[in-house]
Amino acid sequence: MRALFPSDVLARARDLFPHLRQGKLYLNHAGTSPLSTRVVGAMTSYLQRRSEGALDTYQDDVAMAANCRAAIARLIRADSPERIAFHGNTSDAINVIAGGLPWKVGDRILVGEAEFPANIYPWLNLKSLGVEVDFISAPDGRLTADLIASRMGQHTRVLALSAVQYLSGYREDLRSIGIMCRNNGTIFAVDGIQAVGAVRIDVQKMYIDALSAGAQKWQMGPHGTGFLYVSDELQSRIRQKNLGWLSVENPWDFHNFAQPLASSARRYEGGSLNMPGLWGLQEAIGTLIEFGPDGIESHILAITARLMERLSRIDGVELFSPVADEDRGGIVTVALAPPLDARVVFEKLVERGATIALRDGMLRYSPHFYNSVGEMDAVAEMTEEVVREIASGA
Repeated sequence: MRALFPSDVLARARDLFPHLRQGKLYLNHAGTSPLSTRVVGAMTSYLQRRSEGALDTYQDDVAMAANCRAAIARLIRADSPERIAFHGNTSDAINVIAGGLPWKVGDRILVGEAEFPANIYPWLNLKSLGVEVDFISAPDGRLTADLIASRMGQHTRVLALSAVQYLSGYREDLRSIGIMCRNNGTIFAVDGIQAVGAVRIDVQKMYIDALSAGAQKWQMGPHGTGFLYVSDELQSRIRQKNLGWLSVENPWDFHNFAQPLASSARRYEGGSLNMPGLWGLQEAIGTLIEFGPDGIESHILAITARLMERLSRIDGVELFSPVADEDRGGIVTVALAPPLDARVVFEKLVERGATIALRDGMLRYSPHFYNSVGEMDAVAEMTEEVVREIASGA
């Protein structure tokens, strides 16, 4: 059931984001999130230590990385931090799976036609190996479990799917789809970038084999950070294409070239990590856990319900995102009826101080857990003013 954060909790969350004190109305977390004072503080402190403090911070960095893995595992309810590998973005994480599976001619990959390109190109790249990519069309942005079931066959090796669709905001029934994949012997590879940090993810209950997610959106981490979750069973099937010195069981045994790969997902990291970014990511993930995935999802659903209700009253504005709580995440996308031009409306909203996104000729609003009902009303009023202004020819 959706419920807003209590006022004191919301105030505590809002205090972490200085852009609010500057009067900025930021509603583009599906694009990239602002960094909290905690994230900036952690990264700044790290850089200062490396510049004028301890200088060699490696042991502290190793401990931090272990803590960050554990926090990510907790956030997505993985069975162990050893199932987490750090990656710089969603594409790199997906490519570990796409490039590492032993493909044969005739294998098929099922993917939504409306997926973000990060979840398409790594799979298309396999066509040179004789792998076929089957696209599922969902014109209304709702790639349902029934629609997926109608296209899944015995040769479908992988279902590549976003947990939340980037344009419509449609939230997949991951548990039902995961059970379907498990029963069909199909690997369930999920792009989680539009879900992790906004809505609850449980990789075990959802039977997710691989979950890839850059951290710059709903996780509110720095660019160039993110993670790959891979199940132990799937890891055993991956023939790793890229190796680095950190991929092996004991990287500090420098000349033992016969040693095995690391038993954990760390084997996919290869070389030195983005330590400044990970110090920031640790704080970002820690903040999400502090405020609670349940409470965050509930608050996001509550404020976006208010936003959808207000936007749907405006003449010429039509909701593209689903309305039911179970079918959506933090994205609210609207289409505009002619003669309204989405780009013109978008530019006028930007002029009035609202940061949203223009995607495929539609307006996309994406608030996060620190945004308020008042901000939903404010951006809805701005949108209505702009639409009326354009309609009147002013």
